[in-house]
Amino acid sequence: MTIDQVETSEGATKGLLVTEAAVEKVLEVRLEEDEPEKLGLRVQIIGVNGPEFSYDLSFESIDDALESDVISTIGDLTILVPEESYENLNGATLDLPSNPMQGGLVIRNPNRPNMLDGEELELTGTTGEKLQQLLDRHINPSLAAHGGYAELVKMEGTAAHILMGGGCQGCAMSAATLRQGIEVMIAEAIPEITEIVDLTDHEAGENPFFD
Repeated sequence: MTIDQVETSEGATKGLLVTEAAVEKVLEVRLEEDEPEKLGLRVQIIGVNGPEFSYDLSFESIDDALESDVISTIGDLTILVPEESYENLNGATLDLPSNPMQGGLVIRNPNRPNMLDGEELELTGTTGEKLQQLLDRHINPSLAAHGGYAELVKMEGTAAHILMGGGCQGCAMSAATLRQGIEVMIAEAIPEITEIVDLTDHEAGENPFFD
């Protein structure tokens, strides 16, 4: 099964955590498989969707696990995490959605992909102009995948005042995206910016992209 929606949490604990509710749900679904007791749940990162990772969950024979897999057991459930996914799943939690009307599972992951990875940055002009170029060319195209955008409102010295809009307004995830994603990219690309002031009303918005 594939996770189509991702929620974010602040907590970071070693390894991938799985809540009791998620374990019960996975074991319930596993009963529909042949020889369920021989199957583990493989959790892996399969790509990037804007400012978030994309995930895939699938049942797999425990006997077919790779030597490089990170394997853990929670009650009657065995979790298989590929070595290449482990670092970016460190501190993430597999859980049921907070909205009881939503089916499936969610991963709340404090980690973010580096949206500047492989990008060639050519930023020129004043600090504000550099930041505007970074937003236009590199950050907003990724946020657009979630129907959102980040806008530079003003520069005050070395502090950048940023407003997130579109699908990011009213989004419970957008505050974390700003702190953990955009701030990191700005610090890497424009080190002269020492502070990000978030002007977004994270409680507003009638139809946020994520609940």
